[in-house]
Amino acid sequence: MQPEKKSAPIKLSAYQILVIALLALTQFTVVLDFMVMSPLGDILTKSMNLRQDQFGVVVAAYAFSAGISAFLTAGFADRFDRKKLLMFFYIGFILGTLFCGLATTYPTLVAARIFTGIFGGVIGSISLAIVADLFELNQRGRVMGFLQMGFGASQVLGIPISLLIANYWDWEAPFFMIVGLSLVIWILILLKLKPVNKHLEIKNDRNALLHLWGTLKKREYRSGFLAMALLSLGGFMMMPWGSAYAVNNLGVSQENLTWLFMVAGVSTLLIMPVFGRLSDRYPKINMFTFSCIWLIVIVLVYTNLPVLPLWAIMIFNVCMMIGIMGRMVPSQALVSGLPEKYDRGAYMSVSSSLQYVAGGIASMVGGMIIIQETETSPIEHYNTVGYIVSTISIISIFAMVRVNQVIKRRGSV
Repeated sequence: MQPEKKSAPIKLSAYQILVIALLALTQFTVVLDFMVMSPLGDILTKSMNLRQDQFGVVVAAYAFSAGISAFLTAGFADRFDRKKLLMFFYIGFILGTLFCGLATTYPTLVAARIFTGIFGGVIGSISLAIVADLFELNQRGRVMGFLQMGFGASQVLGIPISLLIANYWDWEAPFFMIVGLSLVIWILILLKLKPVNKHLEIKNDRNALLHLWGTLKKREYRSGFLAMALLSLGGFMMMPWGSAYAVNNLGVSQENLTWLFMVAGVSTLLIMPVFGRLSDRYPKINMFTFSCIWLIVIVLVYTNLPVLPLWAIMIFNVCMMIGIMGRMVPSQALVSGLPEKYDRGAYMSVSSSLQYVAGGIASMVGGMIIIQETETSPIEHYNTVGYIVSTISIISIFAMVRVNQVIKRRGSV
């Protein structure tokens, strides 16, 4: 691959580094709230006596409500200070997470996940809009790399700690932990983040619905919507059943499950900044294509594994994280170059909405495909899910190539 830019990447200012830290911490809690459902899946299904399709509904409830919320707020996303929007939706997310910890039945848990999704689903798009406002395109690979570290940090710190306290108390405890941490972060955002309102200087007389429609009908934007929705289909279809597959099929104990997620998380923390720098130095589409092909190979092998030693399973999980995160960093950096400044909030909201809806569909389909006869029997047809994810990954390469062509026509890459 040839370097994308001959000039050195633009250095980040002290305030930009602070913004990255605040957004990364916010992402950490939001990602952990969703990601914790996977390692808690085995404990939760046994504690509440849930079937795998019911667990799929619990996951999908968050995704669908997040998608609907993101879509409905798209028309308003560019009419307010992005800091105020972030604080409003983050406090709602905190309340929803609290309700999850207080849920005692399947219906109340589903209702709590719906409430959390209504607010949590918008936070990611607001964060991406802030990034697009405050950072140049050739800085965003690094920024996305650091933001995606929230994913790794959730596995290094959040998930292992969540599993430990869940094993010591019960599955509700991790949600209370997330609430306490999120409150501290919300206060930091209030005190440290400056208003993000430069987009308000651009006069826009369209009402919210017209603004939303104007964003949806732009052909260039739709290519980005499709590409990111395809990425969500694969992730939501596999990840919710990761712990159940490891425990019931690969023979990983609940205690060793903590170490499995921790090792994968540490690798993610190390890999993400590297992918961020590479995505700023080399063509982002090349990085994305390489990561997709890598992921396809690992998924096809991993979903057909026999019982193996823990160290071997750890290696496969690290390799899978390389593929998953290696796709997300260049794809998000690339797609962030599609919307115009006055459309960024709406674009990111619609994109987030479609990703969540696609993920909700994927998790429900996954729940219908995967079967577990008893609480301790192996889950069946996980390899079928792997074949579907691999096919979707191939299609996503072609979708992202179209996005790259649009950006190249503008002379940005």
